[in-house]
Amino acid sequence: MTMQFLVTGKQIDVGQALKEHIETSLTVLVEKYFGTGIEAHAVISREAHRVCADISVRVGRGILLQGSEKGHDAYAAFDGAAEHIAKRMRRYKRRLRDHHTNGRDPRPEEQLAGRAYILAPEADVEGESQADTMLNGVDGQEHGEGDQPIVIAEMATDIPLLTVCEAVMRMDLADQPTLMFRNSAHGGFNVVYRRADGHIGWIDPSHQGTA
Repeated sequence: MTMQFLVTGKQIDVGQALKEHIETSLTVLVEKYFGTGIEAHAVISREAHRVCADISVRVGRGILLQGSEKGHDAYAAFDGAAEHIAKRMRRYKRRLRDHHTNGRDPRPEEQLAGRAYILAPEADVEGESQADTMLNGVDGQEHGEGDQPIVIAEMATDIPLLTVCEAVMRMDLADQPTLMFRNSAHGGFNVVYRRADGHIGWIDPSHQGTA
């Protein structure tokens, strides 16, 4: 199976040479650990005097690799973002190879379907929150009612069955601040997250012991 690529430019022209550089670099990177991937998306955008590269690579069920970087040009930004992904892959080299070789993705019945929401921020404006301001004259059923937050985006998401170590690995590979999962030890919902001090936090409502 050939990995599918999508390279998008925002306020910047993405030429054929850059696209080929991105596709070749990501193919080599993914093949080193997985043989092949499913899809990759690179977004190159201009921010003031810098160029930003955001990379997202899906190599299997539940395994999403993400990285971002800014640079003086598109090549420097992309290479920096790709290096962030490479460092995370090297960190989890053995686990990733075991995962790919043994086919350790959770079975479909072990994935719970869920919904992920993006909420509008609430910034006070002259004593009234931004949410209250936006609600004036707007259908509350659609945008929130009373103390309910305003939903600006909604998407489907899967809640996987994982060990705590697997959850931490997936959170790190995807460069996410937090990850909800079902703990394979007891099936309960757990959360791992990155603390302000750089350490990893773990919330397990069903576990009575210590982490």
